Amino acid sequence: MAEYRHIVRVASTDLVGEKPIFQALRKIKGVSFSLSKAILIQSGIDPTKRAGDLEQKEVEILDKIIADPLGNDIPVWMFNRQKDPETGEDHHIVGADRKFTIENDIKAMKKAKTYKGMRHQWGLPVRGQRTKSNFRRNKGKGLGVKKKSGKSGRV
Repeated sequence: MAEYRHIVRVASTDLVGEKPIFQALRKIKGVSFSLSKAILIQSGIDPTKRAGDLEQKEVEILDKIIADPLGNDIPVWMFNRQKDPETGEDHHIVGADRKFTIENDIKAMKKAKTYKGMRHQWGLPVRGQRTKSNFRRNKGKGLGVKKKSGKSGRV
């Protein structure tokens, strides 16, 4: 049996060794609950096994599946980048690449002056929420009635 590790490195992310592997995988940016379960089913690893008890061979299998979920029979509907606007292919992006991709998408929307891009630019809600009582810029900063400080300007 492999030696217990407190920190396990999977997909460039440190996972806590005390947690069950299906929970620990969710700490990777871009891996949801359902994708975590699908990865473990494909790899044949027991979902309740602690992350610290994984052998190096099992960690390599998880890395391989996370890097290429399409080649490992993970359903396309679980991917976070279906029909990529640039390539037209289905991808699943994890880690720092995810944040970078989202930022580039927002920049492209702003440049094309789409409705969503303009809402991002103005700092308003993008997905149709109401703005009458929410999303106030100076919320909590108002002082109400302000007192005069010191003496008045009359002599």
